[in-house]
Formats: sequence, structure tokens, C-alpha cells
Amino acid sequence: MNLFAGLGALNGFLAVALAAFGTHALADGATAAQMATFHKATYYQMVHGLALIGAGWLSTAKPGKLAQLAGWAFFLGIVLFCGSVYSIGLTGSRAVAPAAPVGGTLLMIGWLAMAIAAFRRP
Repeated sequence: MNLFAGLGALNGFLAVALAAFGTHALADGATAAQMATFHKATYYQMVHGLALIGAGWLSTAKPGKLAQLAGWAFFLGIVLFCGSVYSIGLTGSRAVAPAAPVGGTLLMIGWLAMAIAAFRRP
């Protein structure tokens, strides 16, 4: 079993489902800014779901702490960044906005850890 590949696939599924939800269910009650914010969250969730799949592949091709760090950073970054952006898009409230930079930092850590792991010699 590859946990990160599975989590990545689930995030891809959720990104598509939430994009459809946002397009159809929110169209009548949300402002254009809220819709754009919500769709930005689906975009980042999809991109980083694919990154999680990449971290899963990397964790089998080059096992080690860096690949694990990348996977967990991507997963937690999706939860915090996308979760807060979804919340802003749904409610218009910025109460959870402070979670976004933490999540964004985790996403960047995931990319950097994956790059270092990929370039590392076996």
C-alpha cells in the first residue's frame, strides 16, 4: 500500500467533486469573488493531490525521510491551505485565513523536500 498515492487520488476525487459542487450549488448564492476563491481552492487541491501521488512514487523509488516529509507536508498543506480557502469561499468569513499561509508554507516545503529527494543520489 502506498499511503501518499492513495491520499493523492482521494484529493483528486474531492477536488473534482468540490469543483462540481461549487459550480452548481453555489452559483446562485455566492458572490463572484467567493466563487473565484472556491475554485482557486479546487485548483490547488488538484495540483497538490497530483503532487501527493508523485511523493508516493518517490517514496518507493527513493525511500527516505525526505520523501516522507514531502508527502506529509503536501497532505497537511492541502488540509490547511485549501481548507481555509474553501471556508473563505463558502462563508466569506476570513476567520480561518491565518491557516492559509501555514498551509502554503507546508506546500512549499513539500515541493522542496521532493526536489531534494529526487536529486539525491541513492
